This record gives sequence, C-alpha cells and structure tokens, in this order.
Amino acid sequence: MKVTIVGAGNVGASCADAISYRQIASEVVLLDIKEGFAEGKAMDIMQCATNTGFNTRVSGVTNDYSKTADSDVVVITSGIPRKPGMTREELIGINAGIVKTVVENVLKFSPNTIVVVVSNPMDTMTYLALKATGLPKNRIIGMGGALDSSRFKFYLSQALNIPSNEISAMVIGGHGDTTMIPLTRLASYNGIPVSEFLSQEELDKVAAATMVGGATLTGLLGTSAWYAPGASVAYLVDSILNNQRKMIACSVLLEGEYVQNDICIGVPCIIGKNGIEEILEIKLNDAEKALFAKSADAVRNMNADLKLVLA
Repeated sequence: MKVTIVGAGNVGASCADAISYRQIASEVVLLDIKEGFAEGKAMDIMQCATNTGFNTRVSGVTNDYSKTADSDVVVITSGIPRKPGMTREELIGINAGIVKTVVENVLKFSPNTIVVVVSNPMDTMTYLALKATGLPKNRIIGMGGALDSSRFKFYLSQALNIPSNEISAMVIGGHGDTTMIPLTRLASYNGIPVSEFLSQEELDKVAAATMVGGATLTGLLGTSAWYAPGASVAYLVDSILNNQRKMIACSVLLEGEYVQNDICIGVPCIIGKNGIEEILEIKLNDAEKALFAKSADAVRNMNADLKLVLA
C-alpha cells in the first residue's frame, strides 16, 4: 500500500513518521514545494528504521507529482496558517487555491485514490476538494473529528484520572473552536456513562477545554500542534488501508443526514477500504440538534467564500 502526504511541514512529517513507525503502508511519499525539504524529512525518518524496526520505505520529492503515482491514499496538509492582519476570506482564498491545485495534480497520477484533507479551514477545504474534483463523496474525507475526539478523550482522562484508551467519546460538528460539539452525554468509561463519575459542571469544563484544545496548544507552542494531528491521520489511514471499518468522526458531505444538505461537516462514519463506508445518524437530543444546526450554519457561511475559487 502506498500513501502520499502533500506538505512536509510539522503535521505532514508527523503523519509520515506515525504511518511508517506503525508500518501501516509499505511506501510513504512526502511532497513539498520547498526544494530539498521533503527529501530531508524523509531521510531523517528513514534513519530511525534501524532502531525502531519498521520496514516502510519513506521518500521525499520536490513538487514532482509523478512520484506519487498509484497512491492508495493521499493526505493533504499543505496550506498556510492565518497571519496577523489577514482576514478569514484571505486565508480561505489562499489555502483553497493551494488545496485545489494539489488535489487536481494528485488525481492525474492516482485517479482512484482516497483523499484525506487536513488543511484548514478543514470542513471548507474538504467541501472544496469534493466540488473541485467531482469525486464520489466516499473518497473525500476531512480528518478533523478524529483529532477533536482524541483531545476530548484526553481531557476526560485527565478529569477522571484514568487511561484515555479506556474512554469512548466523540466530537461532531465543525472543526473549529466555536463549531465543534463534544458529546458529553454519550461519553463512557468502559461502557459506563462518564456522567456517573463527573458532575455536569466538570463535564462542561471538559467540553470547553476540548473546544479550545487546538488554540491552547498554539498559545503554548507558538504554532499549531503536530504530534496528535499526525497520529490522528495515521489512525484514519490505517482503517482505510486495512479495511478495519472503525467508527471515526470525519467531515463528509451530508445529503439529508442530520437535516443538512450540501455541506461537509463532522459526523460518525464507518471508515474502510472504500473510504466512507457508511454515515451513522445517531439520535441527538434537542440541545445537541440545535448546536449541530448552528455549527452547520457557521461552516456554510465559511463555504460562501469559495465562490471565486470554484467559479
């Protein structure tokens, strides 16, 4: 199995490292526009193989999409972060142009690939990739929910003082500080609702911390996080390549599900060899339905700034 990662920055390199270390694919290609950058990252990762024992072949390439041919999965991390004085519309315009160019180029050499979008704003970039290519919706997946859910489990584990891998919890909605919805009502610890152990006030604090989880790390690091995003991509790619059919919150095109249409937003999905195998429409209560509708409105408003790119 072959995976291409476009964008060899911190997130892209962490994706390549996690996929190779876990031997999810036999080949990983890192591609970047900066001369020698992807090559250097790939060489650094490959020099870990002797001591960590993986057999995945990692290579780097500068802007030569022919080297990505026949990729089973393509992960798009490329784009720029928002800079001081930059409007949301400017950021979307720049990143949309980058993502559109990338997805068109990878499809020239890997027409049957499944595309995983990481670039921000993630839900909008997922929608762009879908509309720009005309691919069936099962082959365009936004990764954000997997990352948000892992952060949710982390904060729950901290509050409960237990291992996070014993927690089942999910975040749906948009991948943004004000649009994501941590489903505290459905979170459980070994099958027991976490509400049996935490008060509503404590659960509200966990949800609030989850929603600003990315911003918290940016404030501490001075840049976006990369280890958890890389691990989240690897988790998603593993479910695709090995047909594990895991239930993962992903941004996917909705066509009537959750009373929404023509929007990519995070919902529970079964992920397997065909990408999105199934969208699961879980029963939300009235408060959760209202939050989801509000989140969808915010994502839809952001999508409106794609008009010029998609024209």
